[in-house]
Amino acid sequence: MNIVYLSPHFPSHYFRFCQQLSMSGATVLGIGDATYETLKPEVRSTLTEYYRVDDMHDYDALVRACGFFTHKYGKIDRFESLNEYWLSTEARIRDDFNIFGVKACDIDDVRRKSRMKEVFRLAGVPVARGRRVSSFADACELTAKTGFPIVVKPDAGVGALNTYRIENEKALESLFSSEPATDLIAEEFISGDLLSFDGLTDREGHLVFYTAHVFSQGIMETVNEDHHVHYYSLRQIPVELEKVGRAAVAAFGLKERFFHIEFFKTPGNRYVALEINMRPPGGYTTDMFNYANDIDIYHTWAELVTHNRSVLDYNRSYHCCYASRKQRHPYRHDHEEVMNRYADLMLEVVQVPGVFSRALGDIGYIFRSPDEQEVLAAVGFIQDLKPE
Repeated sequence: MNIVYLSPHFPSHYFRFCQQLSMSGATVLGIGDATYETLKPEVRSTLTEYYRVDDMHDYDALVRACGFFTHKYGKIDRFESLNEYWLSTEARIRDDFNIFGVKACDIDDVRRKSRMKEVFRLAGVPVARGRRVSSFADACELTAKTGFPIVVKPDAGVGALNTYRIENEKALESLFSSEPATDLIAEEFISGDLLSFDGLTDREGHLVFYTAHVFSQGIMETVNEDHHVHYYSLRQIPVELEKVGRAAVAAFGLKERFFHIEFFKTPGNRYVALEINMRPPGGYTTDMFNYANDIDIYHTWAELVTHNRSVLDYNRSYHCCYASRKQRHPYRHDHEEVMNRYADLMLEVVQVPGVFSRALGDIGYIFRSPDEQEVLAAVGFIQDLKPE
């Protein structure tokens, strides 16, 4: 099987996907903008061949790379990056080379938040009231129904980039006076706990693996307030969360795909869908899958892709948690104190690349325990701030 992997060097820990593809017998062909010499040895060792392009946004260059690989190795069976940023590019390549997977005609359902809403609605999954807006007047039509605050963001955006919580009409008018005309969506602000339903589907769309996470706050708040964050996996998934999560997976027709679906849990145990991402959860969550369940999700995915093997035995033995710190905060306990106090729980301490630090902090502690209260106590110790 010939698999082209776009940007095998980034994020840095995603080389494990390529590594497991190679170990499963696939011919792994990389395309990226880094020179071959600068690729880490663990990346180079997984690739059968690497094709460098000057600019990964140059679609013609990507087509030439795929044409070269097709001429040399035969038909391309998969084209992947597992990165939200490249979803549209992946879809175009699949169209042009007749490759299995999400095509361009499907991509708007998972890239445009307005289209997501319609799919969620058809699946019977509640969503926040909202609409596409292109002017202050458009947005006022929504606020007349919902009141303030509202959230305004790009209809087709990545993460929390250019996402704003708007508290009043003056702030709304200011936003539209400074923002260029573009495809925006405005939604009522939903107050509640943020949870996710995450996992992997097989080639027919059945769940191979699924779990759930609880977040201290959303990425919008984390980025805009430049604050630290924590999130952890659940050992028992709430029944209603699993119900709406499964409904969403089926409605979006996810096949041989990772997924990350975000929900707000509101009073009355009602789950309101925020958005769906057709890729692994961000940050180091794939490693957290493994730690929480004593599995190898990289191997599971590779076996699914290369051999259509989709049996995975697992149980949720642990809550696995990621707790970040940001250098700008004065923490009560230094790193050595944290490690001494929670050495038995600690799995990894990661230095977060600068491009991710706004969302994931400058340093991240990954740890696990079967006891949720022990996890929360560790979070409190790690993120405890000195009094002002």
